[in-house]
Amino acid sequence: METSSAPFKDRHEAGERLAVALEMFRVTNPIVLGLPRGGVPVASEVALALGAPLDVLVVRKLGVPFRRELAMGAIGEGDALVVDNELIKALGVKAGDLQRIVGEERAELDRRVLRYRCHRPMQPLAGRTVIVVDDGIATGSTARAALQVVRSQHPQRVVMAAPVAAPDAVMLLRHEADEVVVLEQPTRFGAVGAWYENFDQTTDDEVVRLCSQSGSTE
Repeated sequence: METSSAPFKDRHEAGERLAVALEMFRVTNPIVLGLPRGGVPVASEVALALGAPLDVLVVRKLGVPFRRELAMGAIGEGDALVVDNELIKALGVKAGDLQRIVGEERAELDRRVLRYRCHRPMQPLAGRTVIVVDDGIATGSTARAALQVVRSQHPQRVVMAAPVAAPDAVMLLRHEADEVVVLEQPTRFGAVGAWYENFDQTTDDEVVRLCSQSGSTE
């Protein structure tokens, strides 16, 4: 649905609305995983509404060396790696540059895992319905890395959910997740922040606080 103004007030309001669309999964006793940082406030509202535990799933975008805002792939916990080989070839990104960026982002990913979970392991996902939540999906590379990590833990069902996503990304993710739940799919997507009235950066402290409130880091 196209809108002339941002359809979501902020991440918390978006999470409340997303939770309504995910209500059907309440009976499956799901676990909700938020993608830090911005996906965690959204996920916290979903977890609260569904009475589900909340945890984080740390992934990092791999930015093109000379255009770091443009994703050429993503990495996730457990050595998950997703790369857009066509984009890498088209832009002439060298293998050495890709390896360097992977190393830099891996170090930051490891730091965030320790910070957000307070040195505790991820909650067990085997046999569970897992709902992976982000605040928006542009290319889908970060979400694909997240789903790769989740699949490696042998869940029963994997649901990818976001308030807003590009239609092409949604189509791609339907091959990766059992179900994809998205409220808005604007054809002219642009940046995720364009679909929020308030898109202030989520801090590390807020991520830890939200997860602690849910009981996931206790």
